[in-house]
Amino acid sequence: MSSGLLLGIDDGTTAVKAALFDTDLHAVVEARRPVASTHPHPGWVEQDPELILDAVVDAVAEVLDRAGAPAVLAAGLDHQGESVVGWDAVSGRALTPVIGWQDKRHESLLARLQGGGAGAARAVERSGLPLDPYFSAGKLAWLLENDRGVQRARDAGSLRLGTVDAFLTDRLGGRFATDLSTASRTQLLAAGGRDWDEELLAVFGLQREWLPALGPTFGSLGELRHGRWAVPVPLMAQLVDQQAALAGSGAIQPGELKATYGTGVFVLGRTQDPTVGGGLLPTIAWAAPDGVGGVGEIAHALDGGVFAAGSLFEWLAHGLGLAPDAGALAEGAAAVEDSAGVIVLPALAGLGAPWWRPGSRGVIAGLHPAVTTAHLARAALEAIASRVADIVEAIALLVPIRSLRVDGGLTNDRTLLQIQADTLGMPLTVGPAEVTVLGAAMLAGVGAGVFASVEQAAERLPQGRTVAPRGDPAERAERRRRWRTFVTASAGL
Repeated sequence: MSSGLLLGIDDGTTAVKAALFDTDLHAVVEARRPVASTHPHPGWVEQDPELILDAVVDAVAEVLDRAGAPAVLAAGLDHQGESVVGWDAVSGRALTPVIGWQDKRHESLLARLQGGGAGAARAVERSGLPLDPYFSAGKLAWLLENDRGVQRARDAGSLRLGTVDAFLTDRLGGRFATDLSTASRTQLLAAGGRDWDEELLAVFGLQREWLPALGPTFGSLGELRHGRWAVPVPLMAQLVDQQAALAGSGAIQPGELKATYGTGVFVLGRTQDPTVGGGLLPTIAWAAPDGVGGVGEIAHALDGGVFAAGSLFEWLAHGLGLAPDAGALAEGAAAVEDSAGVIVLPALAGLGAPWWRPGSRGVIAGLHPAVTTAHLARAALEAIASRVADIVEAIALLVPIRSLRVDGGLTNDRTLLQIQADTLGMPLTVGPAEVTVLGAAMLAGVGAGVFASVEQAAERLPQGRTVAPRGDPAERAERRRRWRTFVTASAGL
């Protein structure tokens, strides 16, 4: 085993994290920088790309300094997959805010596409993805139509458009590129494809030269450097945060699922081949290099997202003033045995997989005078668990499920974990809360040759504890039936 450390950099929705790991994948030192989102109009979600860049620089500088400027064998960068930004190729200056994955500003643009002929249907057919604001293509098309800075750069021939990872690697390493896992989240890659799809680009009015080059997820991807860092760090992995969490959870074989509980909950599971159907998203887990600078073997996956989880508790706590903070509200759920009949549809950012109703709104039903804040908190936990079960059940219709591993900040809540196991009727394997940054570092180790394969790297991951389901299967089935009836009525399915 090589000496030196592996660096993971995680550009998440609410924070940037950096962590150094030894080659047994034990954390050595970690740093975190919060990154705020703003909501200038209803349905809009923005971040400042320069602040994200500063957060990356600060967090990496801190871990390098605290570890005594160690030898970094490899760095892996993961990012919040569908969020996009525009910038100038000459100056590197950001032209737009980061348009977040939850953003809905381009719903009318997508509706226009939907009503404009066969293009929209063809986009869904080729990409395997629904025409939904979640994906990057509609956001990029909206920027081209509405942002003056983007239009001026387009006319000047200096426009760059892409996901946040491409912006970061361009600014920190002079490399305008992203990987296939990211491309699979944009709706600009055909299902099973390996390059930007000309037909999909045409549907959204985009040109290849504005977009980053596509390549493998891991391998020799250049260097990241900054004046505050003692040495450059070799970039050996670059991918979407949920795919990084899939690797870091150890769910690397077909039929193994992971669910990451953060701002939303994202369930991914490996498949043997590209798999389309069931209201789920065909995606690329990671793509290996071919040894001559291109893409080799591709690992495929299915994905389904619950768009409000941690954000649901933030809104209940701060938006409605039910608790000092989200954590205090969630803790209150443990004080009651049930929700007293309250039921919540957590559609604050629309309803994702497997129904894809971006116009759906959140619902709280079953209120009566005996309901307390604790009951509302319990109902919110049950709603998150029920939405995750919707996705797991949809995956099970396409792929035999072998296991479910869970991670993310909300998995520190034991009440949620028990509710989730009971709702699914299957055991959960609980990993470390921060497997995303771990997965980025792990795949960087594969790219650098520290590990011979993803499988060998995964052998070094912690095993995690098990939460077993409780309760009667017949009662569980009846609760699932009532939930489906509620969702159907509330979302107009």
